[in-house]
Amino acid sequence: MNRLSTNIAASALGLLLLAGAAVHAEKKPKNKKAYDLGANPLAGVNSKQPDKELYDKAMLAIKKGRFDVARLDLQTMLNTYPESEYRMRAKLAVGDSWFKEGGSAALTQAESEYHDFITFFPNAPEAAEAQMKVADIYYSQMEKPDRDFKNAFQAEVEYRNMINQFPDSTLVPRAKQKLREVQEVLAEREANIGLYYVSRENYNAAIARLQTVVDTYPLYSKSDQVLLGIGDAYAGEAHTVQMAAKMPGAIKERMRAVYLDKAAAAYAKVITRYPMAPHVEDARDRLVAMNRPVPEPTQEAVAENDAEERSRQPLHFTDKTLGLIKHGPTVVEAVHVGEPTLEDPKRTLAPDMTKQNIAIYTDAYNAGRPAAPAAVVTPTGPNEPPRTDSPSTAPLQTAPPAGGNSVGAEIVAAPAADPNAVIKPVGPSTTVVPAAEKPANAPDQVNDVKPGSTPAVSATDPKTKKPKVDSDEESSSKKKKKKGLAKLNPF
Repeated sequence: MNRLSTNIAASALGLLLLAGAAVHAEKKPKNKKAYDLGANPLAGVNSKQPDKELYDKAMLAIKKGRFDVARLDLQTMLNTYPESEYRMRAKLAVGDSWFKEGGSAALTQAESEYHDFITFFPNAPEAAEAQMKVADIYYSQMEKPDRDFKNAFQAEVEYRNMINQFPDSTLVPRAKQKLREVQEVLAEREANIGLYYVSRENYNAAIARLQTVVDTYPLYSKSDQVLLGIGDAYAGEAHTVQMAAKMPGAIKERMRAVYLDKAAAAYAKVITRYPMAPHVEDARDRLVAMNRPVPEPTQEAVAENDAEERSRQPLHFTDKTLGLIKHGPTVVEAVHVGEPTLEDPKRTLAPDMTKQNIAIYTDAYNAGRPAAPAAVVTPTGPNEPPRTDSPSTAPLQTAPPAGGNSVGAEIVAAPAADPNAVIKPVGPSTTVVPAAEKPANAPDQVNDVKPGSTPAVSATDPKTKKPKVDSDEESSSKKKKKKGLAKLNPF
């Protein structure tokens, strides 16, 4: 009897153990994140090797926040066992320790460690993980859209590098979503600046900023407002031209028509590209007010934009409140579908818009005017000056022939003169030149001395006497002194 009861108890205990095992087997492990970059992939490896023991010890220290101890164990493992099969994960774990420690200095060191890992193991699957963490470093340091955008810009660059360098990695979907969020922040910054310029009526700068957003970030959550801003800026340009006082009326109308066409094109793009956006009705109203046709969007455009709008998370009051407190930007409105821009197109700059306005004015000014006459083409011929980009066709100098000149150059006959040439050729002329005339003979010398007059006496002849000078005919400044009563006569 006792034996029977013992067997029954043992059977019952066995059934209970089996039931417990079945229940334990039915329990599933907790679902981890799809891309848990902090998980230890070697945690389930059952090994008692010393390098594995050091690696597990370091990972446990990282988990408990003892990062200095973890780095010391990992460096000991790398130096002691350089051929270990865990060296690649240990090298990556060194960067993870700096990344989890946080702080600007630690994150800078972590970025350096990750770049070293990519350099040493470029073809390893973990290289994509290292590049992903480099991008996450800048993502975690992003500022709000109205603050410094350096970290956001660098995060965009790193995520693009990850997608382009490791397109087959399982981390690509996560990298694309992070890139969409980063581009949401950058687009918000550019759009706020552009809309501010619209409010200040600085239309060239406004159009340049907003056009850059449209070309570079088509998945921006407020793209419809950006296009409306572009249209309003062009409409403002048209109004400014219309109010110009010193411009002829015909030129005004032509320029105004061009600006209004550009404004209507921007409004129409809101309807055709973002038909499910909140401000699409504002675009329709503007087109109706301009007496322009309202386009109808295609079914593909409606489906695409509807998927984009449904993928966005609504912005709640708690998100706005936390946005005032937390350090980083709020990216809940970022789209979760669509391909982000992997290469920036050429930016639109304000000087480009100024050149466009000059071109519009030039076209409006020249419209209806006769075409400028074609430039007169000078006929080419022997008078054409020599060119430096083509070899000369003049004959080379040769040795002097018998009876030639002493210089050693051959005398080439001048080519026939071109009757149409403006400049006559210089060279030996064949025209007969008349002989020079003999100068006329000099006239005979005539003696100017009259006959009977006294010839001139040479002053050098001592024998000749000077003739007596008549005081009445000669003038002299010396006057004779008066004598007697003549002294009383004043005249």
